Amino acid sequence: MANSLKAFNLPFNSLADVEKFEQTPIEQWVPYHSVYDAFCATVEKFADKPALIALPPGDPMGEGIPITYRELLAKTNQTANLFLSAGLKKGETVTYILPLCPQAYFTMLGAEAVGTVNAVNPLLEPEHIHGIAEAANATILIATGQALSPELWEKAAYVIERMPNLKAVYVLGGDKECDGKKIFPLDAETAKQDASAINGPLNDSLDDVIGYYHTGGTTGVPKLAPHTNRMQLSQIASSGFGLGYSEKDCLLAGLPMFHISGSIVVGLVPMLNGITLVIVSPQGFRDPLVIGNYWRLVDKYKVTVLGGVPTMMSALLNVPVGDADISTLRAGLTGGSAAPIEVLKAISEKSGVPMLEGYGMTEVTCFTTMQPQQGEVRFGSVGLRFPFVEVKAADIDESGHITRFSDVDEIGEIIMKGICVTPGYVQAEYNQKAFTTDGWLRSGDLGRIDADGYIWLTGRAKDLIIRGGHNIDPSIIEEALHEHPSVELAAAVGRPDAYAGEMPVAYVQLKPDANVTPEELKEFAREHIPERAANPADLTILSEMPLTGVGKIFKPALRHDAAVKVFNAELKALAADGVVITVTVDNHPVHGSLATVSVTGGDKDQLGPQIAEKLGPYTLRHEVVWQG
Repeated sequence: MANSLKAFNLPFNSLADVEKFEQTPIEQWVPYHSVYDAFCATVEKFADKPALIALPPGDPMGEGIPITYRELLAKTNQTANLFLSAGLKKGETVTYILPLCPQAYFTMLGAEAVGTVNAVNPLLEPEHIHGIAEAANATILIATGQALSPELWEKAAYVIERMPNLKAVYVLGGDKECDGKKIFPLDAETAKQDASAINGPLNDSLDDVIGYYHTGGTTGVPKLAPHTNRMQLSQIASSGFGLGYSEKDCLLAGLPMFHISGSIVVGLVPMLNGITLVIVSPQGFRDPLVIGNYWRLVDKYKVTVLGGVPTMMSALLNVPVGDADISTLRAGLTGGSAAPIEVLKAISEKSGVPMLEGYGMTEVTCFTTMQPQQGEVRFGSVGLRFPFVEVKAADIDESGHITRFSDVDEIGEIIMKGICVTPGYVQAEYNQKAFTTDGWLRSGDLGRIDADGYIWLTGRAKDLIIRGGHNIDPSIIEEALHEHPSVELAAAVGRPDAYAGEMPVAYVQLKPDANVTPEELKEFAREHIPERAANPADLTILSEMPLTGVGKIFKPALRHDAAVKVFNAELKALAADGVVITVTVDNHPVHGSLATVSVTGGDKDQLGPQIAEKLGPYTLRHEVVWQG
């Protein structure tokens, strides 16, 4: 690692640079068999440099507590030894429900060294957390104590009660919860352990499973994607190259660690490249104090990369830079959900650095595409593929066979293959639909690849609704509505949203002679949907649900209807004094879907910028047609 860290930060102008990087085998870029070994090599090089700086909760501009790489290794060793002392064996899992804090990093690194780590979204309902822990074969639970969060401890208690086979529970901020038999205070017990080395068997094989990451969050038990040493090690080099990371970087860590964005993209990959991470708040970027002070934090810590999900970028547009010096920024990175082009342009102008959009999935460890750091920025594209992963667009039949790869600029389903791809879900029943018959991972996203290798996403083959980076399975909404005695058919789709990207909305066809209002159905849904994020923002009763020729609900028509409603509402104020504005949304061979705004009357020079301002924050592309 010591000889190759700087080499990852190479010029990235075009696909030719990716191919040049691949000429050196991955084993030479990252000559290790485990993430722990790679981390130890990083520590040897950067022992006294801050790896983490933890800002005081509730006071982001207060003095942070630095943790050097040497200290982080000591805590990692102690945490791993704690798990071993509790009886953790290879193949068993440490599930943790923690906010953003140093202990979350200790847990991730320590558990990956000797077992399997499984971070869980604390916002999930207790039964979902329990289902994930069961599926992950969790034998140790790390939880947040009542003093820090009564709500999180209540969820942990729900899991503990239903998992009698847990070997130990360690509580952050634990006090009265701890019984000294099975439930212990995390920090006190960790401090008792040996910090000099890990005293037990390590995950020392490239194919050892070291992490389980759950996808989505609103189905009964989200799918668990295993991560191996090989997968995560490959990303040290490929994502290090693609994201332009070097030891000169400093990043604000505010993305959740139950997601690859927080744990890998701005977690393991930068740390194993010698970067300093500033932990902004237990709430991460959901803390309004952090967003309000973002530019001042960039100034104070000389942050080099502006990173976050598109909703966060939209929020930052409302925060003045003021007298903060943000000249240390070298690039902006975003992903997790589609980013509106106007937001990307606006945040690029505000920050002074190009806001580069990338693409990745839990199942591929990290990002697999990114706009080239030094190359041409094509807003609306998710950039070029990273080294050591193939990305294609293809036609795939119902049995999972690739019938043909798409031509240049032809839309197909985006598929990926490479060393970063998961070997398959823990729940094996999902694997047949997740992979083609010859082993390509199916993303479920539609897209096209242009002549220069830039990848453009155009829609989704699957029905997931992505609300602010949070995956919502529409079936959970539909199943709840179908429980209502008046509902004949129900469908949920994503409605364009200027902030969250999409919001779930529902369409219902009632049974004959049924009499119920949309408000009553929305209230019924709220009572029966177990996840707040999935509650439909709007509900429409249709006289007849649009169906395909074989009787399936035709969801594209519903998505288009939802988009028309949103755009009509946005443009309503402009349709006055003889101005007539109509909106239609249809399929488009390049963009997937396109809104056509037809305008009759009015001043084109005045109305044009007003329409662009109102519709620019949406990811759905639009064009204006002037009727004279």
